[in-house]
Amino acid sequence: MDDKRRRVRVQGGWAGLANKSQAKALSDKGHPQQGLGQTWMKKESPLPERQFVYKEPKEQVLRRIPDPQMIDKEGVYEISVSPTGISRIRLFPNFIESEEADWIFEQLCQDVPWKQRTGIREGLDYLQPRLTAWFGELPYTYSRVTMEPNPQWHPVLSMLKNRIEENTGHTFNSLLCNLYRNNKDSVDWHSDDEPSLGRCPIIASLSLGATRIFEMRKKPPPEENGDYTYVEKIKIPLDHGTLLLMEGATQADWQHRVPKEYHSKEARVNLTFRTVFSESSAMDSRET
Repeated sequence: MDDKRRRVRVQGGWAGLANKSQAKALSDKGHPQQGLGQTWMKKESPLPERQFVYKEPKEQVLRRIPDPQMIDKEGVYEISVSPTGISRIRLFPNFIESEEADWIFEQLCQDVPWKQRTGIREGLDYLQPRLTAWFGELPYTYSRVTMEPNPQWHPVLSMLKNRIEENTGHTFNSLLCNLYRNNKDSVDWHSDDEPSLGRCPIIASLSLGATRIFEMRKKPPPEENGDYTYVEKIKIPLDHGTLLLMEGATQADWQHRVPKEYHSKEARVNLTFRTVFSESSAMDSRET
């Protein structure tokens, strides 16, 4: 037993520090005497006091996408007022009575030299999704497509031009004809604001055949960076024999289109009477 106790004492002496001088020697060699827990507690910095500051909540402005305005009754509509001027449209349902409109529609479908033209969009050629024809003494360029002069007016078209001029008080010297063959034919958003049309052009649009929806949207202000999400919109069903007149700043402040339909539609002829100026006359018109 004495030998075992002696051996335990010796082993215990090896595990611990023999005396103060040995402890000081170890401390001088860079071995701290405190434990790990004590070291961590000394290095930890006190947490800063957090003060609660009340901030008034910011008021959120919710923007609502406006519902399109439906216009389907005869009348004069001032759709907007801006520094450019007053944008005005006039709607004349049944401008051509049904039986006469049927006869005119058949004549034009057969006799007008319809052609599908190639347009250019973002540098790529594409076939326009409709057929067109041009009548007028001067050429007409739109969407980088040039229509060559064609002074040989069809008698039916001359008769319609005279009737529209008598009823509206406006005169026209040119006509762009569009044939929408079915529900898949369309024309995309645009304005009839080519330089050759002068300032504040007047467009008279006569529809024959299937009813199609004519859509309009107001051009956004500069701060919207071309975003049309929240602009005013208008929808106009253009029936067989209906005349639509666009006046004032309509082409400067609004765009329009005839979109594709998702159900079957028969053919539609659209006649857009307008006044085209020569290059020098158009420059003078825009400066005044």
